[in-house]
Amino acid sequence: MVTELTHVNRAAPLDAVVGALERDGAVIVEDFVDAETLVGLRADLGSGLEAAGYSESGYDGQKTKRLSSLFHRSPRHMTSVVLQPQFLGAARRLLQRPTHMWIGKVRMDVTPSIQVSFTQAIRIDPGQGRQPLHRDDAMHLWRHPGPPCRLQLMLALTDFTAANGATLVIPGSHHWDDERAPTYAETVPAVMPAGSALLWPGGVYHGGGANTTAESRHSLSVALDLGNLRQEENQYLAVPRETVQQLPEEVQRLLGWDRCPPGLGQVETQDPLLLLERTQQELSARPRGANPLS
Repeated sequence: MVTELTHVNRAAPLDAVVGALERDGAVIVEDFVDAETLVGLRADLGSGLEAAGYSESGYDGQKTKRLSSLFHRSPRHMTSVVLQPQFLGAARRLLQRPTHMWIGKVRMDVTPSIQVSFTQAIRIDPGQGRQPLHRDDAMHLWRHPGPPCRLQLMLALTDFTAANGATLVIPGSHHWDDERAPTYAETVPAVMPAGSALLWPGGVYHGGGANTTAESRHSLSVALDLGNLRQEENQYLAVPRETVQQLPEEVQRLLGWDRCPPGLGQVETQDPLLLLERTQQELSARPRGANPLS
């Protein structure tokens, strides 16, 4: 049983990062971002996190604040995060695996693209308990075992300790099938200094830890998904917002202004249909878990 996650530095070769991800399902990259990026992210996201509402659900954490749309809030520094060579390189290596199809009598080789699927800043405040253990690729109802559809990172904006809510990970759980349930006894805390990042594929069971200290734990998360997990025609660009606002609600949802269980398509963790009548700032300040139609 793995009792401590593998740590590498930003000079480690990509093969070492990918090898740890394939073997253990997780790796910590220390000094993932430089000091300027770390300070910039804290400055860009701090006020938004302060204004964000707490969740009303136990899953998201009733003493946890979450803030999305991070490329809108910190475009320069988020660009540095997503282009970090070990993260982007590992995502391309793990997800962009060639496949093939037949068009008539022609066999075509195809390599899928990848895309930013999820961004979120997270502040776990004192008194928050452990988050339920889960797999992030459950968003796509992905089946296991099998090839990954997502690579995710958790960047520590403050130090992660076992006491302040460091992410709990079950090493090797990406190899499990869908019948085995996770337990906290199998988890390992992702203890790491600020500026480090935890990387894991979507099939790994994990969850936020409990914060039993007097200080908040700050982080941000980014997920890269397979590019084929999306609409064939980009309806958000094809149909202007002003036109969408005039359509019946059922059509609005069919065009993509909807949230598919258990949470795909969300904006600020809420039903995107609300964004047709409210501003994004209003959405981010609403309590998480509230009735999305209220």
